[in-house]
This record gives sequence, C-alpha cells and structure tokens, in this order.
Amino acid sequence: MDKIELQKLRDLPIEGVAERLGLTVSHHKCLCPFHQDHHASMSFSVKRNTYRCFVCGASGSGPIDLVMRYLNKDFLDACRWLADEHNMILTENVKIEKCNNVNINPFDASRYNRYFEHPWLSQEAQKFLFDERGISQRVATWCRLASWRDKQGTPWLQIPYYNRQGLLVGVQNRNLVRGSLPRFRFPQGSECGIYNLPILNLILPGEALWITEGCSDCWAMLSAGRKAIAIPSATLLSKKDKELLLSLSDMYTFHMFPDRDEPGERLFMQLKEVLPSLEHHQLPAGCKDFGEYYVQCKNLKI
Repeated sequence: MDKIELQKLRDLPIEGVAERLGLTVSHHKCLCPFHQDHHASMSFSVKRNTYRCFVCGASGSGPIDLVMRYLNKDFLDACRWLADEHNMILTENVKIEKCNNVNINPFDASRYNRYFEHPWLSQEAQKFLFDERGISQRVATWCRLASWRDKQGTPWLQIPYYNRQGLLVGVQNRNLVRGSLPRFRFPQGSECGIYNLPILNLILPGEALWITEGCSDCWAMLSAGRKAIAIPSATLLSKKDKELLLSLSDMYTFHMFPDRDEPGERLFMQLKEVLPSLEHHQLPAGCKDFGEYYVQCKNLKI
C-alpha cells in the first residue's frame, strides 16, 4: 500500500464510514458504540474528519482509527476492510512488474476471456442477481456476468470490465457470502475504472446517459430500461475517468441518482465539476441507492 492509497483511506468521510459500520448518524452525532449510550453522545467533525464521545472519551483521528476500534482490527486489516467497502484496489494485492523503469500492467485478458464467452451462474449468483436484486436476465447476459467457487467452496460473482472497444481490461470478483471478507478480489493488474463502457456504442447523440455508483446500481438502471455507466465508488474517480467523461460532455444529457449518503453526494459534486449539465435526481426516503429503489418499485409494480 503506497502513501497515495493510504491518504485516500484517511480522506474517506468519517460519517459515511460510521454508517457503513452500522451506526446511525444524524446532525453529526450518533449513539456511542463504545459504552451504553442513550443520548447520541458521539460527535463527528466533518472538517477535521474525526470522532469523539463526550461521555466515555472515546476519540480518533479518522476512519481507519474508527474501524480499528469498532471492529477490533489491527491497522492493516482495518485498511483492507475500508478498501473492500469502498471498492478500492490496494497495491499489496496487485503485482506491478518493471521493464526499463516503466510500469507494465500484467493483466492477462486471454486467461479470463474464456470465462465470459459462455458465462455460468451458480445458484448463489442467480439468487443474488435475480431474486435479491431483481436484475433482468438480458442485463446479466449483456454484462457477461459469470461465477466461480474458490478452493474453500466460497461462491464468487465475476464482473468483467471492458473498454469502449469491447476488450477485457479487468475483472472484479464479488464474494457472495454475507459478512465474509475479502468482499472483493481483483486479478493482478485489473483496470476497473468506468464500468459498462460498451454501452456508449449504442447510445445516440443527445440521448440520456445515466451515471451510477457501483456495478449493482448500473445493472438496476439497465434493467429499468435506461442506458448507464458506473463509477466503481465515490473514492475511485480517477484522472483518466474524468478525461473520458469530459470528452463525452457535449454528446449526451447526463443524469444521476446519487446514493443517499455523504460519499454519494460528494461523488455527484465531483462529477458535476466535469459535467456541468449533470442532472441530480433525488431518491425517496428509505432508499439508500438506486438498486434499493429499483427493487422497491419492482415489488410495488410501479
């Protein structure tokens, strides 16, 4: 893990991390998880990205510290947990070879292409995609979603990332066992930037292009009949991705349902700087992201 990656983890909004840990944050306060609290005595400083309980004295300098204390993890495991939760790739899991002082991406697309030629979905993958998420079969086929099991029998969903030309540039593996870590795995050298870029070959100038946070929201948007791409997470908007979006800024109308949390709104504001015409759509109360909204609408047959 290099200094830049470490700083990205430290810069994660403390309140967003607290919510991912299961704490309910309101008006920069929540019930303190470190003592029997009934009056929301833990306070968050958004400016300093810190937390402090004014009753028991528990305090910390950032999200890594909060995860270490709340989940009883050491520093490295806390960093891994944060990376998993925010879909970040740490260099400790990626081997970079050097030749003539130039970094070479060792991702071997030929090794993984065969898995997506005739994708197979396990029972666990089908339950996750079709029963829990309500994703349509046509979307799973379009995205070439596949599955596999590791040596321990753990089921994984394989999510291929293609560039606009349809070439495989990376693979994201998602653990389908609830509460199991690691949540994500990336083969060496995977380039998991903007997701579902091949859709750009099917969209006409002036059409609506939706931007979502994460693959699962993108599947929901596609299942709802809208053309969409996805940013891996609110912390992974790279310079390369911004340049690509900027090149598309005059071609389409852009729309987004930001996640109902601080990282989601933060991502919207980052995108708004690149795409001034990006239109904000508000999710209803009780829906954290578009995936939840899609399932709710489908169940109510809206």
